[in-house]
Amino acid sequence: MPYPRRRLAAPALIAAALVAGVSLAGCAQGPGPDTITVLNSATDTLEHTAQQKFFDQCAKQLGVKVKQTSVPASQVATKALRMASSHSLPDILELDGSGLPQFAATGGLVPLKDAGVSVEGISPGAQSLGTYKGTEYGIARSVNSLALVYNVDLLKKAGVKPPTTWDELLVTAKKLTQGKTYGMAFSATPDADGVYQFLPFFWSAGGSEAHLDDGKGVAALKLWKSLVDSKVTSSAVVNWNQQDVNDQFIAGRAAMMVNGPWQVPTLNEHKNLHWAVATVPVPVAGKAPVAPMGGTVMTLPKNGDATKQKTAAKILNCLNEEKNQVAWGEGVNNIPTKDTAAAQYKAKNPKLAGFADQVATARSRTAIVGDRWPKVSDALAGAFQSVLTGNSSPEAALKHAQSQATAGGE
Repeated sequence: MPYPRRRLAAPALIAAALVAGVSLAGCAQGPGPDTITVLNSATDTLEHTAQQKFFDQCAKQLGVKVKQTSVPASQVATKALRMASSHSLPDILELDGSGLPQFAATGGLVPLKDAGVSVEGISPGAQSLGTYKGTEYGIARSVNSLALVYNVDLLKKAGVKPPTTWDELLVTAKKLTQGKTYGMAFSATPDADGVYQFLPFFWSAGGSEAHLDDGKGVAALKLWKSLVDSKVTSSAVVNWNQQDVNDQFIAGRAAMMVNGPWQVPTLNEHKNLHWAVATVPVPVAGKAPVAPMGGTVMTLPKNGDATKQKTAAKILNCLNEEKNQVAWGEGVNNIPTKDTAAAQYKAKNPKLAGFADQVATARSRTAIVGDRWPKVSDALAGAFQSVLTGNSSPEAALKHAQSQATAGGE
């Protein structure tokens, strides 16, 4: 899935394993010189098959083959560690963008520029997804973010339009709350799902993940609290992950929701459900929303095989040609990272334009705090959970979150 992943293994363990793997690269029996190996999380049969199609298309031009090893997203890091310790690191390692800094910090990844991988034409936000301390180690061919998905029929019946500001959101959600239907739904679970959904509000309010207690993010917590306290949003959101939110929307128990393009296939299965997409409301009219950018990046591990590394780099360049980005984006309902490809995608898929617009101003979760992001994420999750459950004020919650995020030093 393209939304936030679970935490990776400890950086120190990754470093030790990668160093061991690089120093003894080639000692173990591996695939032949004409086979490029890939480790990714494409465990879904359809996604795995689609990935292979693109890999084969690019590999054929180079006279090689590509072999994928796909494991659940939460196991990619562990699998990579085992492969490093047995000196069998893959030629291409696909990581969630939020996990890249922990690998890049070990020195176990090849800078894209050194390998000859081009990032020309890729949007700055998408480039930041694969960047660590100013160096690009990963390339994303498509990305995603969050947007406001709404029930067209319910909004029409209530005589309202999709809200664009926070004030409008509160008013619109109240008008849409009828019977068993809440006006608004989002995920506020104390994990990656909840944090991912909180960020569009936190960042759009001016909040900073580097300074959680600077007061600028308080307004976002107050908004979420107001939505729950006014009963236009269910108090159960503290237990709903993003799939749960989608289920509520499909069942007609929520007229609007914050969610991502990965839900599109499920939404499309319900032919009587008429839905549309708009950008997430912002504090002030006319202000651009700032949402998190999600997705995976393809990296080149230092596995000691310079020849295969060059071939793998050429495959990455091929995968990111404009036509291939557009085709891949349409297949997974994600937005291509090249500006020209994204424009094509938006024109061909107008119903998903809201997601494309949201991605245009989205940014990486790790762009500012790097490999400290897991601690910051946990601290933010604790903050909105404590506020929504009535155990803390927004100001106190963020002050405590900052102390959590910086515990043990920067």
